[in-house]
Amino acid sequence: MVLEAWYMDGSEEDQRRPHRLEPNQPVSLEQLKELGVFYWQLNADIYESDPELQQIRKDQGYSYMDIITIHKDTLPNYEEKLKMFFEEHLHLDDEIRYILDGQAYFDVRDKEDRWIRIAMRKGDLITLPAGIYHRFTLDETNYTKAMRLFVGEPVWKAYNRPADDFEIRQRYMASLQGS
Repeated sequence: MVLEAWYMDGSEEDQRRPHRLEPNQPVSLEQLKELGVFYWQLNADIYESDPELQQIRKDQGYSYMDIITIHKDTLPNYEEKLKMFFEEHLHLDDEIRYILDGQAYFDVRDKEDRWIRIAMRKGDLITLPAGIYHRFTLDETNYTKAMRLFVGEPVWKAYNRPADDFEIRQRYMASLQGS
């Protein structure tokens, strides 16, 4: 199954709902790529020995990896963490996530500052570029298990919006001018 993404409605209801516009306005992989968002579909059942994942890690320089399970029974300070993940923010490095089980959403801003919701399912690997405003939430299943990948040592620092003065944000915005 190919990754599904769409423009979001403006509803303030439960963040775990799909929040599709009516009528739905889908977003293609090509449109995501223009924003610097890249996607792979992998076999999460063999993630420990998957040669495709190993090649991606080698090609991209992803030397660090850990696994997080996001569920109220497994994640300390679950409610607080979910609120923090859903705050609009950016990072100074790319954000790389691989869904090993369950489902979740990443929301990213397009060039016109509109929200795009990306539905992540088991086997989906996504990279969000440094400097892109985004947020994360579970869907209504309230569970996901994800691999977090980094180039070098992990940096867990998020910068909540507004962060437009950061050089990485300015570089990201400049990169959109050519696409």
